Amino acid sequence: MHMIELSLTYWHKLAEQSILICSLLAGFSITVIATMMTSEMNHRLSRHILRAATLAAGFFLVGVFGMTKILLMTTEGYPFPVTEETMAFPRIVSIAGMFSGLISIMTVISLAGWTKSRSLGRFCTAVSIVTLLMFLVLG
Repeated sequence: MHMIELSLTYWHKLAEQSILICSLLAGFSITVIATMMTSEMNHRLSRHILRAATLAAGFFLVGVFGMTKILLMTTEGYPFPVTEETMAFPRIVSIAGMFSGLISIMTVISLAGWTKSRSLGRFCTAVSIVTLLMFLVLG
């Protein structure tokens, strides 16, 4: 199977958009963390939500920093030569971070409903699964 080599201009635009998305989702995840930390809830379920939100924030931040490196590497005037090989590591780490962050945030969404009721838990889990499937189909 032959892979298509993407232009540096395309990677530059992709990095810009990925940084925006990851930044927003990291901020959302950090807000969940702050809310959970100040909350009086100390159930097993709330601890799982806190863990998943922390993972999401960390993974999205990895995506931000990895894509920032790609953005810098694809900016005119970058002082070092840029090849597919030099971009491979930040690209792999960034995409893995973003995907792991999405799975973690879908976990937060799934678990959140269960803190209120069984029916809301089922609904939130279903929405999360459909969202993840649509992401996979569109991605």
